[in-house]
Amino acid sequence: MTIAFISHGGGPLPLLGDPGHQEMVEHLNYLAKIIQRPKEILVISAHWESNTFTITSGAKPDIIYDYYGFPNESYQLQYPVSGSPDLASQVHSAIKNQALPATLDADRGFDHGLWVPLTLMYPNADIPCVQLSLHESLDPKLHWQLGKALQDLNRPDRLILGSGFSFHNMKGFFEQPSTKAMQDANSSFETWLTETLLTKPLNAEEQQSRLFDWSSAPGARMSHPREEHLIPLHVCFGAAQRSADEHFAVSILNRQSSTFLWH
Repeated sequence: MTIAFISHGGGPLPLLGDPGHQEMVEHLNYLAKIIQRPKEILVISAHWESNTFTITSGAKPDIIYDYYGFPNESYQLQYPVSGSPDLASQVHSAIKNQALPATLDADRGFDHGLWVPLTLMYPNADIPCVQLSLHESLDPKLHWQLGKALQDLNRPDRLILGSGFSFHNMKGFFEQPSTKAMQDANSSFETWLTETLLTKPLNAEEQQSRLFDWSSAPGARMSHPREEHLIPLHVCFGAAQRSADEHFAVSILNRQSSTFLWH
């Protein structure tokens, strides 16, 4: 099973030729080429929170334009991918088997945390997808437990995709000029993340402890005033239970960001 945490950019901008996303576009094109092509994809998106872990179970979910204030063309974008009720049922069972709260939702569509990056990775929209919500508590340990539950889904032809952002401070993206404090926070937190997930002397328990206490890391709260874009990483690490195999540094909107890959 391939597991990847990606930084998915700003709304639909990666699909609109925005120069601040060019490196991200090239990176996701490349990422799709170096991992095994999956037959099914499970996406944990930063853009869906619920009071229970909720799983899309429809056979043909609509896409959701869950962003505001963008050009008209951004509301005409399409990604006509199928759902997978069978995979949704397996995800539901895996979560319930670990005594975690879970429910199926046959009506919920796919938000842009799924279809924007997948448009870049798999533009033919020919790989069935399921989307899984975050829990509204955003509790790091709970989401690590969720990831651990997803180990039951381990098959070589599946991709678990944590779709978030390793830096997510909206003011920080657009401040002009960029302050040294914001630059330092971004750099410090990216360094801490990379050390946590790639440093070999750390065992899984030590990595887990650091991720649970992520808000104490250098630059943490300036990088994530609210942590919904980081928490998909906790799910990915919970599913992997080990150091990442690869790290990719990607500049998005002039900020450092990361992809972590287990394969």
